[in-house]
Amino acid sequence: MVVDAPGQAPPARRTGTPGGVVGSATRVLGLLALVAIAVLVLLVSIGIGSRDIGIAQSWTLLLGGDPGGAAGIDAAVVRDLRVPRGLLALAVGAALGLAGAVMQGLSRNPLADPGLLGVNAGASAAVVVAIGVFGIGSITGYVWFGLVGAGVAMFGVHALGATGRASGTPDRLVLAGAAITAVLIALVNAALVLSPRTFDSFRFWNLGSLSGRRMDVLLAVGPFIAVGVLAAFAMARALDTLALGDRAGRALGLDVGRTRVAAGAVVTVLAGAATAAVGPIAFLGLAVPHVVRGLVGPAHRWLLPYTAVLGAIVLLVADVVGRVLVPPGEIQVGVTTAVLGAPVFVALCRRRRLVGV
Repeated sequence: MVVDAPGQAPPARRTGTPGGVVGSATRVLGLLALVAIAVLVLLVSIGIGSRDIGIAQSWTLLLGGDPGGAAGIDAAVVRDLRVPRGLLALAVGAALGLAGAVMQGLSRNPLADPGLLGVNAGASAAVVVAIGVFGIGSITGYVWFGLVGAGVAMFGVHALGATGRASGTPDRLVLAGAAITAVLIALVNAALVLSPRTFDSFRFWNLGSLSGRRMDVLLAVGPFIAVGVLAAFAMARALDTLALGDRAGRALGLDVGRTRVAAGAVVTVLAGAATAAVGPIAFLGLAVPHVVRGLVGPAHRWLLPYTAVLGAIVLLVADVVGRVLVPPGEIQVGVTTAVLGAPVFVALCRRRRLVGV
């Protein structure tokens, strides 16, 4: 302890977050810069694909009328495929990043991931049911089943985690999520082995891909993602209070149980909608919030918007990289994010200790 001598002014206190960006104005400028980068990457992605159109020509076709002939085919590719694909990548990337940040705030664990609460497994099981039982073959049909499956799995996790003495604690929820995930994955694998037709349809969705997603998919999941994003931003103060611990949170007037249920619902909506639309995507929900904490600190009022924008950028860049590496084919974005993201995350863990929640 340091005791101030009589007549001496107390030592000046440090302000800002150690290792983070100091000052609200700087953080706002940084966020605006990230938004500008996201727009720039979207503009570039529209001009890149298996069909050699070019960035300048793509924007000419997008903003002009229907030229007809070969140029008309190029215009249809740009408007009907590349623009929806880029916008969906931004929406899904933001949703997965936010879901990871909220999940880590809920569990007070910087290594937590939305998949720990059974969201991905629930969506996968529902998609298998859609294909194998109802014979649904369209991506738009998968979306609704995936959303319902994610919600049912999350409800089961909370119901299982609410039993026993340590009911509702972060550790209990994670254990319940791991148990339900294991059961659902086993059922999915059994169904795929018994039905080759289901496996053939499911494997393309299970890789995690933006290919072939048209505007109807974005319109189906867009409202859910928008609601989830707004709800996540509204929970910033509650998540900061929850990070202090259950006792401190209750002392500050926080309804811990209600906050956990609300946070779980937000994770379900965001991760469920994103997973239903494009399939399971690794790395984003785990690593992007951790990287952002190193930039702006753990305060959720900055962490959440930064994570949303950076998650959108990372997924869209991964999609562009997958299209460039093996022309005229492409690597699925789920594979690209895992290959590019895992080494980066390992390097971050080796260079510095994980930033606490």
